[in-house]
Amino acid sequence: MVIFKQNRCIALLVGVILVCFSSISLMNSERVSEGKNTVPMNKLQTTHASAASVLSHPATTGVKRITESPKPMLYTTVADLRLNWNSKPAVNWFTPDKLKPQSAAKKVTIQTKATVVKAPPATAQKALGQAAAKGSQTVKQAKTASQQHPPAKLFFSRTQLLSQEQQAQATWSYAVSDEDLLLLQKIVMAEAEGEPYQGKVAVANVVLNRLRSANFPDTIYKVIYQKSQFSPVANGRLKRVKPNKDSIKAVNAALSGVKEVTDDTYFFLSLKLAQDLTVHHSQEYAKTIGNHTFYK
Repeated sequence: MVIFKQNRCIALLVGVILVCFSSISLMNSERVSEGKNTVPMNKLQTTHASAASVLSHPATTGVKRITESPKPMLYTTVADLRLNWNSKPAVNWFTPDKLKPQSAAKKVTIQTKATVVKAPPATAQKALGQAAAKGSQTVKQAKTASQQHPPAKLFFSRTQLLSQEQQAQATWSYAVSDEDLLLLQKIVMAEAEGEPYQGKVAVANVVLNRLRSANFPDTIYKVIYQKSQFSPVANGRLKRVKPNKDSIKAVNAALSGVKEVTDDTYFFLSLKLAQDLTVHHSQEYAKTIGNHTFYK
């Protein structure tokens, strides 16, 4: 300080030198700011370090203190970061749609082909039902008609009474007269008036079985009036009775081929009323219907 006081010229010269140095520094700073991205990063770092050292340790009191950061470094750094950012590969950012839970995988169902049998339409089913009903009704009507109007001719084989459809197998035939029909109805009424319908048909079957058999007469009249065979003939009841509807229906059914006993059944009696039990002891039991027991 003593030297500076004694030599004022020297102090003035030093001051001028410091002012020039400061001016040069400011000019360099402006040039750096004008150059923007042309200044390399390492030189900026060096300049930043030197400026920081000057700010932290000022050499003399005459130097103006720099209180703001140099702009070129910030601008260049931002530009460099932007360049580096653009050069990086694109990143797939997560969007709200991507963050949503993915729907569950669809279930794969294997469908097996099955053979479907289609049912006939309702109209077809109805038609089939009507046809079946019509067929059954036709058979029933034919059967009823035959029972209401019995055949005028019977067909026999050696062992059985044949139906009208089996007449080709017949060994002989028998023409039923009105007298035979009435006589058959009266014997059924006289023998089985209080018996069930099946018992009435069975009595008519016995008469027809005897007509067929070679061991008995060959006409209905002779079969019924054979001596000691039917009690209504012996006591005169046969002449007094009048056939009811069930008796007529039972006779017609028997003539049409309805059989309640087999073709080899020739006898019947009531064990409660019969006085002669010879048949019961000598013939083979076949069937019991109501109060009548039938024998072969």
